[in-house]
Amino acid sequence: MFTTRPEITGTFGVASSTHWLASQVAMGVLERGGNAFDAAVAGGFALQVVEPHLNGPAGEVPILFWSESAQRMASVNGQGWAPAQATPAAFKAKGFEQVPGIGLLAATVPGAFPAWLTLLRDQGSWSLADVLAPAIGYARDGFPVAPRLSQAILGVRDLFLGEWTSSADVWLVDGRVPAPGSLFRWPALAATYTRIVEAAQREASTRTGEIDAAIRIWQRGFVAQEIDAYCRTQAVRDSSGERHTGLLRLDDMAEWPVAVEAPLTADFGRFTVAKCGFWSQGPMLLQQLAMLRHAGLERHAPGSAPFVHSVTEAAKLALADRLAWYGVAPDAQRHAQQALLTDDYARTRWSQVDPGRASAQLRPGMPLGAAATLPDLGVSARTLRSADTRYGVGEPTFAALPPVAEWADREIFIGDTCHIDVIDRHGNMVAATPSGGWLSSSPAIPALGFALGTRLQMTWLDEGLANTLTPRVAPCTTLSPSLALRDGVPYMAFGTPGGDQQDQWSAAFFLRHALYGMNLQEAIDAPAWHVKHYPGSFWPRSTTLNALTIESRFDADVLERLGALGHAVMVGAPWSESRLSACTRERDRSGRIVLRAAANARGMQGYAVGR
Repeated sequence: MFTTRPEITGTFGVASSTHWLASQVAMGVLERGGNAFDAAVAGGFALQVVEPHLNGPAGEVPILFWSESAQRMASVNGQGWAPAQATPAAFKAKGFEQVPGIGLLAATVPGAFPAWLTLLRDQGSWSLADVLAPAIGYARDGFPVAPRLSQAILGVRDLFLGEWTSSADVWLVDGRVPAPGSLFRWPALAATYTRIVEAAQREASTRTGEIDAAIRIWQRGFVAQEIDAYCRTQAVRDSSGERHTGLLRLDDMAEWPVAVEAPLTADFGRFTVAKCGFWSQGPMLLQQLAMLRHAGLERHAPGSAPFVHSVTEAAKLALADRLAWYGVAPDAQRHAQQALLTDDYARTRWSQVDPGRASAQLRPGMPLGAAATLPDLGVSARTLRSADTRYGVGEPTFAALPPVAEWADREIFIGDTCHIDVIDRHGNMVAATPSGGWLSSSPAIPALGFALGTRLQMTWLDEGLANTLTPRVAPCTTLSPSLALRDGVPYMAFGTPGGDQQDQWSAAFFLRHALYGMNLQEAIDAPAWHVKHYPGSFWPRSTTLNALTIESRFDADVLERLGALGHAVMVGAPWSESRLSACTRERDRSGRIVLRAAANARGMQGYAVGR
C-alpha cells in the first residue's frame, strides 16, 4: 500500500506527535539521556507553545503510561474539576440552559501543568528547568506559525480587538494576524514559566522538591492568585453575547488532586487495550472493540462498506451509552458503568445492529437492567435563539486552508487538540492527549499571558445525570489516549485529537493494524471517516444523527453501498479525517527489540521521529 511517508524504525527511541517540533523536542530528550516520561513532558510543554490554538498552559491532559521498572500501567487524570460555585442553579439564575462555550464561566481547574509535573516527579529523571527549557526557548525566541494557527487567530481577531484586548496584545502583531511561516514570540508565557522555575529553585534544593514547589506555585502561588483575581474582577464577553465574571477561585485550584489510577481495559484477540476511566470518553473504544469481537470483521476487507458499516454502528451504540452513562457518576451508577464493559453486555448490544441497515435512532443500553436517563436535547435550539455566535463556539472546528494569497480575507475558526506518544529504549511508554486553554477559549490573563480553558461546557445542567454539572467534580472529557498490550506485553501507544471523533478514528486505526496487519503508517494513512450520532460535547451541543462523513478516497462503489445501507453519507476532502500518531515496541525473530512510529500527514504538522 502507498503511504505518505515511511514507518519509522529504530532501537533507541521513538516519538510521534501532532507537531514536528514537539516530536523533535521529545526525541532530543531521549538523545540526551532522558527517559520516555521526561521526553513526553518536555514535548507536552512544547505543544502548548507551538500549537496554542489546540491546547494551552491552562488546559488539561489525560496521560496513560507504562513503567518498565515498576511493570505497571497507569492513568494520570489531568482533567480539573468544576469550581465550588459552579452549580446548575447558579447558571440557571444567570439565564443559562447550557454552560457557555467561551469565556470565564466555563473554566475548570487548569490541570495540565500539575498532571505533567506529577508524571515527571514520579516517573521521570530530569529537572523542572530542563523539561521546561524547550518550551521557554520557543516562547522567548520564536516558533514558526503554522497556517492553521494563523487561521485560528484570524477567526477571533475582531473579538480580540473589540473585547478581549489582552488576547490582542498576545496574539496580534501591531494589530495584524501573524502570517503563516513567520516566527512568532510569546514572551509573556516565557516569563511566567521562567518565574515558576526560578521560584521553585529558591524553595527547594532537590529535583522532586523543585517539582513539588512548582506544583504549589501553580495551584496556590502567584499563578492561582492571578487566575482568582482575574475571574473575580473581569466581566468577559461569552457565548451569550453578554459579559460575566468567572467562578474559578484559588481554593478550587489549591484543593484539586492529580489522581493516578489503574486504567480500564478490554481484550481484542491478542491485544489488551487500555483507556482512561469513565471521566473520559475512553471506555467508548473498549465498548466498540468488545462489540466488534462478535462482528466477524475478518470476513470483510478493511476498506469495504461492510467494514465501515459495522464499525460505525458499533460507534453509534457506544456514543449513546457515553451520553447516558459516562461521567464521574454517583455511586449508584458505577456498577452500571462497569457492566458496560462486560462481554455479555457487548453481545447484547451487537445483537441490536442490523447488518443491512444503518440506525437513525439514539439507542442507549440498559446495563444491569437500569434505564437510561438522557438530558434535554432540545436545549441547543433554545440556546442558539438567544446566543451570539459571532463570539465563537465551544470547540473550534477544522476547515480547509484557503490558498496563501487569500488566507487573510477568510475568517475560519480552527482548533481542536494535540497528541504525543513516546517509547524509550528501556520499554517505558507514554500516550497523552493535551487540550483546552485554547487561545480562543477566553481572554489571556495579562499577568500570565495565557487563557483559561472551557471544559465545563461538556457538563449538563439537567439534574440526575452521570455528567450533571457538580461542584468539585470534573466534567467527562472527550480526551482519550490509548495504550495496548500484545500477548500481555506492552506494545503500543497511540491516539488522536478530534473531540467526539477521537475514539472513532482510534477504533478504525487499531482494527486495521491489529486485525488486518497494516503497519502503523498504512493504518494511519488509510481512508477514514466519522459518524455524528449524538448531541455534540461542545457548546451549543446540537444533536445530529446518522451523519457519516467519509473521505473521498474510498471507492465510489463503497460510498454508494453505504448510502444504500441508509447512512446519510457526506463525502469529505480526500485527506480530512483524523490526526493519529502511534509508537510500538516488540521483539523481532532474533529477539532484538525494535521500535516503530508513525504520524498523520493530514494538515502537514504531525511527525514521527526515532532511531
